[in-house]
Amino acid sequence: MSDCIFCKIANGEIPTDFVYNDDKVVAFKDLNPQAPVHVLIIPKAHYTSSAAVDDRGVWSDLMTGAVNVARELGLEKDGYRMVINTGEQGGQTVPHLHLHLLAGRNLGWPPG
Repeated sequence: MSDCIFCKIANGEIPTDFVYNDDKVVAFKDLNPQAPVHVLIIPKAHYTSSAAVDDRGVWSDLMTGAVNVARELGLEKDGYRMVINTGEQGGQTVPHLHLHLLAGRNLGWPPG
């Protein structure tokens, strides 16, 4: 999608320091972090939200990328949270599927 900021990041049109990059997903630090560690993992292919995904492979790629990032950052010991917001009421602000990986502090429950 030509006007999607996350597509532009994934395609290299917007210079970004990737935390992780493979043939299906990329990961980068959130510009508005909600925790000491806040990384976004996105598929390179455009999906407007989780509701638009009907391919199990996309979920596998996204989760594998998130776990790889968590391992690379050494987050397994203290733990981390993965969040996917869907739609306006779900808190989604960018219309491209993305997973938030949060860590580095005690993340309370319930969220929001």
